[in-house]
Amino acid sequence: MKRWMMVVMSVVLVMAVGFGLVAKPFVIAFMPGIADPFYFTMEKGAKAMAAQLGPDKVQLIVGQYPATWGPDAQVPLLDALMARGDIDLLFTAPTSTQALIPVLKKYHDRGIPIITVDTYLGDGDYTKASDYSFPLSYIGTDNKLGGEVVAAQLAVLLGGTGKVFLENTNPDTSSVMDRERGFRQGLLGFPQMELVGVEYCLDNQETAQAQVANALQLHDDLAGVFGVNVFSAQGAHAAVAAAGLSGVVKVGTWDATATLIEALKNGEVDFILAQKPGEMGSLCVQWGYEYLASGKTLSVPRKIVPGFFVFTKDNVNSPDSQQYIYSK
Repeated sequence: MKRWMMVVMSVVLVMAVGFGLVAKPFVIAFMPGIADPFYFTMEKGAKAMAAQLGPDKVQLIVGQYPATWGPDAQVPLLDALMARGDIDLLFTAPTSTQALIPVLKKYHDRGIPIITVDTYLGDGDYTKASDYSFPLSYIGTDNKLGGEVVAAQLAVLLGGTGKVFLENTNPDTSSVMDRERGFRQGLLGFPQMELVGVEYCLDNQETAQAQVANALQLHDDLAGVFGVNVFSAQGAHAAVAAAGLSGVVKVGTWDATATLIEALKNGEVDFILAQKPGEMGSLCVQWGYEYLASGKTLSVPRKIVPGFFVFTKDNVNSPDSQQYIYSK
């Protein structure tokens, strides 16, 4: 009798699968912007949420990490990822505010919901009618506010006076340009501080180091430097350290890599603004799953903004601070 019941149940299960009565997990894909600790940490957060939801509900697929930043590197890898043909939802960091619009719109028009994470399309306002309003949401830092915070923090260290230099990365990327805008806005509150230069390293740490080294030569009274992301920040602090000016030229950086944390402990960096990439990845999977599970009827907030944390020499060794350090 037991054997007969097992046979019947097996037949029922096969029929249910055949007729689509057994739910399959939603396939959510993540396409990173570049291979760096920020996106590695984002992937960890996404995987943690997928594991929490369970393999019967979510299958997370991660695309190949681009070796460099920009559409030329990202788009072919994105197209290869989407060629699987089974993706239910995509979250990605667009490497250009404009060039990725038609690329992502193509997949949206095929019925694949899109969430942009860390960076956005256009001006990031998905609530207004435009050719880039199709993403469900932007999930990422308030980068303009972060830039203002960095400006204020440098001002405190410099007593509200002195020349400062901005090492940026890509002029067509929303996140870093918002940081620059916020930094410029923040400096307006300190009329005795002067922004003497801005350079773009295109996510190349060696280029950033050379550009900051040149700025130090052009301005022998330079008082502060702000590096806006992993590569520009690591290059900036390396240039100041190589010049023997650590502690003299104040260095404010963005992104809490292990390299920058160690530099802070060694006195080569004065503070670090840490984003929360793990939380961003987690939120993308969570909201993506809930949207799909609702039958695509759930109203997802068009902008979801995790906070940030500022590392200083006073809190860098605190046990509570360690959760904000990026890791692979």
